[in-house]
Amino acid sequence: MKRQPARPVLACAIATLATAVRLASAAAPATDVPIVDLPEPILERYTGPYQLGQLVLNISRQGRQLYAQLTGQPSAAIYPQTAASFVYKIVDARIDFIPNPPAQINALVLHQRGNDVVAPRIDAADAQRLEAAVTQRLQGQTPAPGSESAARSLLQGLASGMPDYATMSPELATATRAQLPTLQSTLNALGAVQSLQFEGVGNQGWDLYLVRHEHGTSQLRIRLEAGGIISGALISAGP
Repeated sequence: MKRQPARPVLACAIATLATAVRLASAAAPATDVPIVDLPEPILERYTGPYQLGQLVLNISRQGRQLYAQLTGQPSAAIYPQTAASFVYKIVDARIDFIPNPPAQINALVLHQRGNDVVAPRIDAADAQRLEAAVTQRLQGQTPAPGSESAARSLLQGLASGMPDYATMSPELATATRAQLPTLQSTLNALGAVQSLQFEGVGNQGWDLYLVRHEHGTSQLRIRLEAGGIISGALISAGP
């Protein structure tokens, strides 16, 4: 039996965080990171919804503890290292809140795996609209328009070593460049793509595909934004 190659992963910052919230990262910061004590009025300034791609990152407070919850995932505690910089303890990631003007928080920046993703603050109505769009996709369980074509083009580009970065979000393009040698090697070992089978829609509105290759199978999760831009992709070898 042909041995399956190692399981590479290609993911943008959003996908990485969403996965790591469920499973603690081996690269998570130590639990004894320096933490400062902030008064509740300061913490309250940060609460509310922020738009992370087409998902919502909601910041909530219980007493003097802030929590961050991404669409489709459980909430995770975040801890202040400064008055505006918070870290996770279950994943190697940091959130910086951006004041502008000083008394108002208009955005946050999620830092993870070398990516810095800006998430503007949004109102409750916009947050509800984004969440409803994900719910609708989950209920419909149909691929996004252009999803299969984008998936095929992505796989072909990775296997050839010449992916079309213009079709990716900046964060995904950065991750792709860093992981391209491993991904290309693994996909070439699996061989030519023979078929893509749509498996359903995941919790965050990602399309899931089972990919059959000449020498094995892989799984592909892909998310498209407006205009057909790929904002997230996760590829793993094997069933």
